[in-house]
Amino acid sequence: MAVEKREFQAEVRHLLHLMIHSLYSNKEIFLRELISNASDACDKLRFEAIARPELLGGDELAVELIPDPAAGTLTIRDNGVGMSRDEVIENLGTIARSGTRKFIESLSGDQKKDSQLIGQFGVGFYSAYIVADRVTVLSKRTDADAVRWESDGQGEFSVEPSFKLDRGTEVILHLREDDKEFLEPVRLATIVRRYSDHIGLPIKLKNDKGELETLNQARAFWTRPKSELKDEDYAKFYEQIAHDYQAPLAWAHHKVEGTIEYTSLLYIPSHAPFDLWDREQSRGVQLYVKRVFIMDKAAELLPPYLRFVRGVVDTPDLPLNVSREILQGNRTVEKIRGALVKRVLDLLDDMAANKPDDYAKFWAAFGVVLKEGIVEDAANRERIARLCRFHSTAAPDQPEVSLEAYVARMPAEQGGIYYLTADTLAAARSSPHLEGFRARNFEVLLLVDRIDEWVVGHLNEFGGKKLESVSRASRDLESKIETPDKARLEGEYKDVLEHLQKTLGERVESVRLSSRLTESPSCLVAGEYALSRRLEEMLKRAGEQAPSSRPILELNPTHPLVEKLKATADEATFADLGELLFGQAVLAEGGQLDDPAGFVRRLNKLLLGGTGGNAGRIIVG
Repeated sequence: MAVEKREFQAEVRHLLHLMIHSLYSNKEIFLRELISNASDACDKLRFEAIARPELLGGDELAVELIPDPAAGTLTIRDNGVGMSRDEVIENLGTIARSGTRKFIESLSGDQKKDSQLIGQFGVGFYSAYIVADRVTVLSKRTDADAVRWESDGQGEFSVEPSFKLDRGTEVILHLREDDKEFLEPVRLATIVRRYSDHIGLPIKLKNDKGELETLNQARAFWTRPKSELKDEDYAKFYEQIAHDYQAPLAWAHHKVEGTIEYTSLLYIPSHAPFDLWDREQSRGVQLYVKRVFIMDKAAELLPPYLRFVRGVVDTPDLPLNVSREILQGNRTVEKIRGALVKRVLDLLDDMAANKPDDYAKFWAAFGVVLKEGIVEDAANRERIARLCRFHSTAAPDQPEVSLEAYVARMPAEQGGIYYLTADTLAAARSSPHLEGFRARNFEVLLLVDRIDEWVVGHLNEFGGKKLESVSRASRDLESKIETPDKARLEGEYKDVLEHLQKTLGERVESVRLSSRLTESPSCLVAGEYALSRRLEEMLKRAGEQAPSSRPILELNPTHPLVEKLKATADEATFADLGELLFGQAVLAEGGQLDDPAGFVRRLNKLLLGGTGGNAGRIIVG
């Protein structure tokens, strides 16, 4: 077959331009990425050899570094799975997923000089162009012809048959003149020991005598005793498996022996990955069976609400040919999963108690994800609830509070744990529903994450205290904030309330006086057993069928606008004021008006004195 010329995918061309012209602050990172790719190729061969042992033969799997000062080349060679012609084109000429685009979007300012981001986005091979002006790749699968790939990174690459006879891959870097330092054995050995010492197969360097010298420990990191390991060792291993070059917040390393045997090393990252909310992405920790790599992301070993956890699980109690289908419903996997969940929650408990600053970072990055556990994991609901943090009216400038702290400072006369859900923190803090509770010094939790509506639907109580929404009609809750003269006022306003309910018609369930308002003229309240207004709107926006419910309109009898409504005899003026009170209540909770133009017209009429001679002195809102 003749040499075939092809063009890079457009995103790859952009990426290569960045590699060649911008990412130069830490050039040595290229070697870490290429060694990592070579190690992955060896792991893949081990996995394929489970079903076909003849693929492995008697070879020792290893990565070799071969500097050639005379030719100005550095070769990274592995005897792993290798690639066919189609695989070479697919893996080296295109990016199937959005990793490259996300990587490019993530670079801003000085980050364009920071190659630490490379591995995180799965574009490690292209880091070769940081130091090389031409890259040649020779690769061969056992069951396919060898292939040769080459490119100078300027927009095209060539593919042709190769003379390579051995299984595996060689990446040959033709180094730039300024980067010949990477031919020096001492420099290469230093880089390997810094970044790749934890890889579980030998990394060998061909020295000046032509001999291969092993540079790393070549032992699975998680099998080493904890007494041998330092914090920096754990941090370096995390870099390798997570492709994340910001140090993790915490980790837990355990070896368990008994009816089930396994070793786990679990990490809590310090920041969320760019694709945390991408539902197409697979999640999970790496699974090894008897130190043979099986799966990169075994989602079955941890529940979805712990999908941020990274790490390794190695067990001899599963078959080497285990598949995702076998993992599902497997009793051994279920027991390991239960133990891992406990390990992670223990780790978070310890961080929350002893490293509050680190826990605050964790909560900012992953708090919304952890809350999913309250909905999904009934067995651990109370424990997860203790780990949750919420904004609060009692501490507007303080860190988010725990439920335990909230309950501990509740006044004796307070009936339950009060909360308010809203779309934003600003909307929550200015909600009229809070006025009566502030006046009585009752703390209210402010829940502004979308999932909070589902959380409070499953977390009915905590520490023996019932969770109650301040925007819901609840007799128990209202009894705590009622005013002494409410009974008298209800008698005075009886006809007004009945008349306004007829005016508003089917839009409201009822109209009544409010104990929760001290400054605002009106608010909407959900029925005691109805869906909250916010949840109803969220379901409708998502295209779900939500049971429709009518709100209760509450009026503040001491507000001038409500007093004006009571004093109004003109039917048209009464209707205008009633519509304004209802419209303000809708807007105050972030709702949308059915007739915005009509609301504005009535408001202008009021401001211009259209409701009587004293209208100019009426306070609106």
